[in-house]
Amino acid sequence: MSTLLKIRDIRLEGRSDEKWNPIINGVDLTLQKGEVLGLIGESGAGKSTLGLAAMGFTRDGVRISSGSVEFDGIDLVNASAAVKRSLLGKRIAYVAQSAAASFNPAHRIIEQHFEGPTQHGVMSKAESIADGVELYEKLRLPNPEEIGFRYPHQVSGGQLQRAMTAMAMACRPDLIIFDEPTTALDVTTQIEVLASIREIVEEYDTAAIYITHDLAVVAQMADQIKVLLKGDEVETADTRTMLSAPTQDYTKSLWAVRSFERPTKPAVIGGAVPVVSVRNVDAAYGTVPVLHDVSFDIHEGRTVAVVGESGSGKSTTARCITGLLPPKAGEIAFDGNVLPADYRKRNKDQLRQAQMIYQMADTALNPRMSIGNIIARPVQFYSGLTGKDLRARVDKLLDQIELEPSQYFNRLPSELSGGQKQRIGIARALAAEPKFIICDEVTSALDQLVAEGILRLLAKLQDELKLSYMFITHDLATVRAIADEVVVMKDGRVVEQGEKKAMFTPPHHAYTDLLLSSVPEMDPDWLTNLLQERGVDNIGDAAVGKM
Repeated sequence: MSTLLKIRDIRLEGRSDEKWNPIINGVDLTLQKGEVLGLIGESGAGKSTLGLAAMGFTRDGVRISSGSVEFDGIDLVNASAAVKRSLLGKRIAYVAQSAAASFNPAHRIIEQHFEGPTQHGVMSKAESIADGVELYEKLRLPNPEEIGFRYPHQVSGGQLQRAMTAMAMACRPDLIIFDEPTTALDVTTQIEVLASIREIVEEYDTAAIYITHDLAVVAQMADQIKVLLKGDEVETADTRTMLSAPTQDYTKSLWAVRSFERPTKPAVIGGAVPVVSVRNVDAAYGTVPVLHDVSFDIHEGRTVAVVGESGSGKSTTARCITGLLPPKAGEIAFDGNVLPADYRKRNKDQLRQAQMIYQMADTALNPRMSIGNIIARPVQFYSGLTGKDLRARVDKLLDQIELEPSQYFNRLPSELSGGQKQRIGIARALAAEPKFIICDEVTSALDQLVAEGILRLLAKLQDELKLSYMFITHDLATVRAIADEVVVMKDGRVVEQGEKKAMFTPPHHAYTDLLLSSVPEMDPDWLTNLLQERGVDNIGDAAVGKM
């Protein structure tokens, strides 16, 4: 193998308060053609910044202060804008973490797919569209011949993430930067995407930098792993050595995370009135049915985890509960009282009692508003507080989410880490003083150390405020950590539900068993062995639905 990418003593700085502060502190990196490097570390370690620097690119307010980045003999630090344009999208591609924030909502998916190949002269428009359909099929997108002609908002988050992966592969680049590409995917879809990525890398001898906080995922993808901490390289080794014998204490601490599991609460006493009751709900988008006779209860102080594949109906059920999507049949009851189906017909107290914390804090917080104002708006709306009383309430909420008010009140979201932004999302939900909160994949975009902190915070707040949670997630480790009950959904139906202990104890419904067996393990051979167990002759078969 020949060297494709060589980074030497790279140092990057970010501008804040008229000062340049270090982000990356003299890191080296060498990548051979066809090799995959895993970059891991907690939030703020510099993983994404280093991945972008490998493309000769920095975000606004960030600069390369010294060091070199050489791609196939080309100096990317000093290359002209024209040279970089000729490489980016053609020989170097990037898959972002948040597809929802990366696609242009005004253009169809296929239009954004063929833009790169046609502009770089790799394919004609017709050839690129045909190739796009083939890639959609490999990535197991539904209706591959049709889905590209939808707008981004017309597909699920997991489907959109796969469409972005296809777009990055469109020119068959030499190097792809995968920045947390599977964090939004359920475990079964994740397997298909991981298998497809491995196949593409092997088939086209593509090199890749795979940025992730999921150690089990990186074990399946990487030939070697580099660990970062606050811009410093902690250690680098081949994957098997890193997993079996890490040398540094920090790396060992990453291996040991997810130790948190809150005690299981006693089963609900018969006859207790649920805080939220979903009763025989059917729902549709236009004329397309999406929910079928969905029923479950959520009681005071308890957490019900709703799990299932992308498109199973988890978030649609949440939209019905909040009144954003009125059910076609069935009803939603709160404390035994049936709620108006449409949120516009609910009074302020009914609206206040059910709040949401969203998956992607990046897109959920107004980037132009200060943290204090983001939290203050719902406080003022629901309580009418103003002046000093309003500020005192906001400060109390910041204290509750374990952020110092004097340090964060006037900051903008762009000045916060992913975990801090998610805490602001929690504070905004608490501002209405609700009894019930829907947590929609709130830890999926976070590294494991930060995610554990968020779960501990949510558990503490639940105990203190007697909150009830509906926890939408595809992460079964999260379910084990925080849930009291589990509802499993598939194709808009509830296929199994019950107390957590019973749900994790065989025998399972066949679909529940599929979900449980699809959780990646810290074993480099896990994905290969799983595909073989499921009768897949080669990796590519997994991506076209032969599993």
